[in-house]
Amino acid sequence: MSPSLTARWDSVVVGNPGMPATLYSIRILVLVVVLGTVPLAEPHLGVGARGTAVAVTLAVSVVSGIVWLLVQERERPMIASLAVMGVASGALAGLSPFSTAVAVGCVVTSSAAVRLPAETSIAITAATVASFLSAGLAVGTPTMVLLGYPLGFAGLWAFGRTRHAYLLRAMQAERTLVEARRAHAAETQAAALAERARIAREIHDVLAHSLAAVSVNLQAAEGLLGELPSGSPELAKAIECVGRAGAFTRQGLVEARQAIVALRDDATPLLDQVSTLAEERHADGEAVDFGVTGSPRPVPTEAGLAAYRTAQEALTNARKHAPGQPVRLELEFTPTAIAVRVANPLPPVGAGGPLSASGAGYGLTGLRERAALGGGTLVAGPVDGEWRVCLRIPA
Repeated sequence: MSPSLTARWDSVVVGNPGMPATLYSIRILVLVVVLGTVPLAEPHLGVGARGTAVAVTLAVSVVSGIVWLLVQERERPMIASLAVMGVASGALAGLSPFSTAVAVGCVVTSSAAVRLPAETSIAITAATVASFLSAGLAVGTPTMVLLGYPLGFAGLWAFGRTRHAYLLRAMQAERTLVEARRAHAAETQAAALAERARIAREIHDVLAHSLAAVSVNLQAAEGLLGELPSGSPELAKAIECVGRAGAFTRQGLVEARQAIVALRDDATPLLDQVSTLAEERHADGEAVDFGVTGSPRPVPTEAGLAAYRTAQEALTNARKHAPGQPVRLELEFTPTAIAVRVANPLPPVGAGGPLSASGAGYGLTGLRERAALGGGTLVAGPVDGEWRVCLRIPA
């Protein structure tokens, strides 16, 4: 049996938990019945030369049969034990034609036809028939028996080849089905990636361009307001609001571009994104201590985006509610998950920054929802005099 045929057979027969147990039970039953009934038939074991030959061939048939049952998954020992069992059982059937000895030869020829290539199974069947005819002619077995048993062996071999062809067709159909499922999964993934790319293009065309236009107009408005006579508190407030709106717009434009990159296949690695975020905040005068634990590796887009958004929102909240306080930002990689931890000292009561009242207050709620969609968890709250945010998500 070639390795490929063995693998295909094992994938169908050994992989079926019901069939092997049934077949093994039947084969064991055949050996037990033959071992228990052949000694009761003529000639009796050990009586004369013929009885001695029956005893020897019976012992060889049973022993080789047991070995054959034990080495089903090893190609060469299985073929060798089946061939020995065929020769021994053929001789046993010729020496004791009116007993159950023929059952072992039937098992040999049918099993060889089902499990082995045509050439090997024909050789084993021919050896079984030749051994039977040699022993039968030597002891004067009736002519009808000499003709009938070989025909029975040949018929079982033909039935086994039919079964062999059926199994190969079934395995081919199963393999085709697996390949079709893989192709469908690949097509689905390709369609999803194409849709994400389309969404990224739409976001770029609509949101990014709109924010850029708003930013330009705000800058123009700030310039026009600056040319008006100074001294009015309302004018100063208006200039401040326009400047703040311009800053928010520019920040939104940067975030929109980052979201577009995250949707596309060439997204920046998570470590680089978080490191860049920490460097930007540090450049703005914030004390951000960034650290990495574990071995950095590529992560799924959804998990990476959730981690980045968590770090971004936590740093923004720290700037709003605890301006000037040092911030620890940690990114952890484990074999099955990633974690983001952000911590900053709690500010004194009533000492929030000028931006503490900005925002709708749903940032952490949205992050919890994003984490839950990815199978992760997000915990945020005061611990030991610090405000801590911790996200853990499978990746």
